[in-house]
Amino acid sequence: MIPTVTQTIIDFFMGLAMFDRVNSEELRIISKHMSVLELDSGDIVFNEGDEGNYICFIEKGKLEVLKKSSVTGSDVVLATLEKGQSIGEMSVIDSSLRSATIKSSTQSTLFILSKSAFDLIIDKHSRIGIKMLKGISRLLSTNLRDTSDRLAEYIPHID
Repeated sequence: MIPTVTQTIIDFFMGLAMFDRVNSEELRIISKHMSVLELDSGDIVFNEGDEGNYICFIEKGKLEVLKKSSVTGSDVVLATLEKGQSIGEMSVIDSSLRSATIKSSTQSTLFILSKSAFDLIIDKHSRIGIKMLKGISRLLSTNLRDTSDRLAEYIPHID
């Protein structure tokens, strides 16, 4: 039997730490608000400075996080993201402009949750919304700690 898109989304999210407190029935509700985006190698998901109004979850493939260098003006690869990782978490919280460009480096499949769908889940299913907000908060906290650790490596130590 071929799994439905809904079942594929549920199975995928059951393995993500961000959704570890969301049960399968709650994931079924979330999955109804998601869309699928297929990308070819070289496709741009969004550009730095674009309006941020959705979060992406990588189901398959690899994406590069690019930031324009203020020194050279060229794009610098900050990170490569793979299956199970997400991008755009901040955009469903604060609607800020995108802080980096995201480019597919392989054929990729993304699950997309728009800010309007996220807000609808929070309004109509507050328990699920709270669990999602906590998951995003944990993810952002982890990312901030990791970034702080990496930054500390570049700060000269004075004895």
